[in-house]
Amino acid sequence: MNTYQEYLQEIEERKTQGLHPKPIDGAELLSEIITQIKDENNANREDSLKFFIYNTLPGTTSAAGVKAKFLKEIILGESIVKEITPAFAFELLSHMKGGPSIGVLLDLALGNDAAIAKQAADVLKTQVFLYDADIDRLKEAFKEGNVVAKEILESYAKAEFFTNLPEIAEEIKVVTYIAGIGDISTDLLSPGNQAHSRSDRELHGKCMITPQAQEEIKALQAKHPDASVMLIAEKGTMGVGSSRMSGVNNVALWTGKQASPYVPFVNFAPIVGGTNGISPIFLTTVDVTGGIGLDLKNWVKKTDEAGNVVRDENDEPIMEQVYSVETGTVLTINTKTKKLYNGDKELIDISKAFTPQKMEFIKAGGSYAIVFGKKLQTLSAKILDMEAPVVFAPSKEVSVEGQGLTAVEKIFNKNAVGITPGTVLHAGSDVRVEVNIVGSQDTTGLMTAQELEAMAATVISPIVDGAYQSGCHTASVWDKKAQANIPKLMKFMNDFGLITARDPKGEYHAMTDVIHKVLNDITVDEWAIIIGGDSHTRMSKGVAFGADSGTVALALATGEASMPIPESVKVTFKGTMEDYMDFRDVVHATQAQMLHQFGGENVFQGRVIEVHIGTLTADQAFTFTDWTAEMKAKASICISEDDTLIESLEIAKSRIQIMIDKGMDNTRQTLQGLINRADKRITEIKSGEMPALTPDANAKYYAEVVVDLDQIAEPMIADPDVNNKDVSKRYTHDTIRPLSFYGGDKKVDLGFIGSCMVHKGDMKILAQMLKNVEAQNGKVEFKAPLVVAPPTYNIVDELKAEGDWEVLQKYSGFEFNDDAPKGEARTKYENMLYLERPGCNLCMGNQEKAEKGDTVMATSTRLFQGRVVEDADGKKGESLLSSTPVVVLSTILGRTPSIEEYKKAVAGINLTKFAPSHKLLAN
Repeated sequence: MNTYQEYLQEIEERKTQGLHPKPIDGAELLSEIITQIKDENNANREDSLKFFIYNTLPGTTSAAGVKAKFLKEIILGESIVKEITPAFAFELLSHMKGGPSIGVLLDLALGNDAAIAKQAADVLKTQVFLYDADIDRLKEAFKEGNVVAKEILESYAKAEFFTNLPEIAEEIKVVTYIAGIGDISTDLLSPGNQAHSRSDRELHGKCMITPQAQEEIKALQAKHPDASVMLIAEKGTMGVGSSRMSGVNNVALWTGKQASPYVPFVNFAPIVGGTNGISPIFLTTVDVTGGIGLDLKNWVKKTDEAGNVVRDENDEPIMEQVYSVETGTVLTINTKTKKLYNGDKELIDISKAFTPQKMEFIKAGGSYAIVFGKKLQTLSAKILDMEAPVVFAPSKEVSVEGQGLTAVEKIFNKNAVGITPGTVLHAGSDVRVEVNIVGSQDTTGLMTAQELEAMAATVISPIVDGAYQSGCHTASVWDKKAQANIPKLMKFMNDFGLITARDPKGEYHAMTDVIHKVLNDITVDEWAIIIGGDSHTRMSKGVAFGADSGTVALALATGEASMPIPESVKVTFKGTMEDYMDFRDVVHATQAQMLHQFGGENVFQGRVIEVHIGTLTADQAFTFTDWTAEMKAKASICISEDDTLIESLEIAKSRIQIMIDKGMDNTRQTLQGLINRADKRITEIKSGEMPALTPDANAKYYAEVVVDLDQIAEPMIADPDVNNKDVSKRYTHDTIRPLSFYGGDKKVDLGFIGSCMVHKGDMKILAQMLKNVEAQNGKVEFKAPLVVAPPTYNIVDELKAEGDWEVLQKYSGFEFNDDAPKGEARTKYENMLYLERPGCNLCMGNQEKAEKGDTVMATSTRLFQGRVVEDADGKKGESLLSSTPVVVLSTILGRTPSIEEYKKAVAGINLTKFAPSHKLLAN
């Protein structure tokens, strides 16, 4: 069977799922299609023409190369296709977004046929995805006196690719659709358990919200054909949890506009809103697609005549509605006045959604075009030796004389490019920064690869110090979906220049370590900026931002990212931690105490948490910085003492060396380069030349939070509060309860120790507790299953060397086997200890989950509905988040322990301790 016949068979299979033909990305299939097009008598010719014109992916896919070559033949008259005239061929090239199409257009523009050259030049003037090799061709032709090259460069220098675009409509009509009450997780828009299909946009689109919701959206579109459907998080924040480019893609697929008539299932311009706005990480993704994100503020805290907040019997603020966004409400966005209206009635100012920069993203159909366009304008003007006219909104530069810098302000100033020389920037400034470390994870990596192909990138930017492609999200089950997707992803990323968890050549052992742990290890400078394809990109060295797959692609391709410098909230500690408490309890207590100190306002949301931990190594401190995603912070920075930072860098060096010893380094010697940088940084700290990063003493913060360790008297548990009568208060991560709340009798159906929130110390605590229990009871008997997934292989190796793994093996009923990985997800659990392969496991919920309706006690990060556990008929699944010792004891007892049982079980165990630094961690 030839490739085309296999494609036809796949089409028939997709029809049974209600799907259209899958877009073509392979050269072999498209070459067959072109052969059939050339044969006017071929029975498949008509369909082949449709596939060629309307169903081939652009960019740098191998199919795009074949398509561009054939279109060039048509333009030059070497092939005659009556349905594709030379003019139509140029139109098709204009929609191919760089890569081979740019090469073809340059060939034609710089060729000898003047008429063809003019047509090619006219198309090139609309394109922005040009790289150094493309610009070098224009530069050389210009130097040789080529008039067309000069004309193209002049157009670029004037940014006509942007100025000639249609202006944004003054009025945009929207019809509301309430997608959920309370915070809306990106899991609702793009479920983790459907991660395998994310690169197949049409198929993945079917999993958004529910089939019923999709039908309701279609009905609204039919009723209001002149309006865009706006998805809303009523009484909550839209897009919490992760950037999830696939979530925005799904929203755009159902409610946005088609980007090109010749590229299927790629839509842009989605419109979303939330009573409390849009999660910062998700808003970046909305910008990527040229969308609009509105902070609706349609519910506010009720106040009395004296202006005091009115509270209910639970001391919770009572909310009152300012205006309605009930499903089906028609509203008008005015982009000129930057206000939201219902008819003639003004509802709210929405100017934050229409800053000059965001207006550019909307006009250009997304932020990528602006990033590449600005670079293209600058380079072209330089080649022409002219000053580029001011076309784009100037970057906002906020500089306050006499005001010191927070840690994030210092990092951004150090890494900023293209700013006014000598300017010191403060929060609120728009900055382009160089990126040091980039991470791509395996369930979004295929989309990142697609984005790289779409922006015609072929090799990692030399600016990037190190980049890593993980295999952690597909570590649990090596099923057919993973086998089909992951090897292809690893090869693409390895070829692009990343260090990859799996070796495309099969020479080194697969490393399914949790991506955040690896990124934390390969970050060897606390002044670094890290971009990662996951919301938990929250390193305890440097400042890290979780990002969508597109922003990750942009960082890989250009070595840069653009964003405003965020405000910071300073977190410090006082008091003494009880011996029986674990640092995880301090993390949860921080959130609870912050909310209490600020009357329920989450001052962390959208800001950088500058946490003055000081005395914990990067491994242990990561438990805090990681959780800041659940605090809805934009990022976090850990301030360390010099000696602590040196210790962390030495640990990082040793783990990078293990990766080198495994054979994971590349021809660029990326990993060795990171060790060299760590050595340099250690020398700078020890010599006093450049001590560990600290903020200035006179830095300005949005707020300061002081965590009182003396108030933390018992373990603290993050509760999804699944039965709260106020639906908006469920699944928020803001309900933090003491262990005693549960009275020692809440049934626990399953325990999970794993995810990026745990470190080697947690695994040692587990081993010590099991030995304690056996010593006290004569045996270890589990009354609920305990699933354990160490975050990294390094930790497993260290536990083996130190004797702890042998302890865990003794009590386990299952141990992972890399030589025979699981091929199917586990759906039932026995009351025993499971030692699972390093990776995300239950925390991600894309491969394995707890049994439906279970009450899970876990060390993981997410308690969203359906993430770790789905609901059963008559019982809601719930995932309570706690420290390792609480999880262990809950599975042994089959219920939550009492505080007395807990204290007895942890007696003599080395829990993760923390004592505040006594040094002034500021300049």
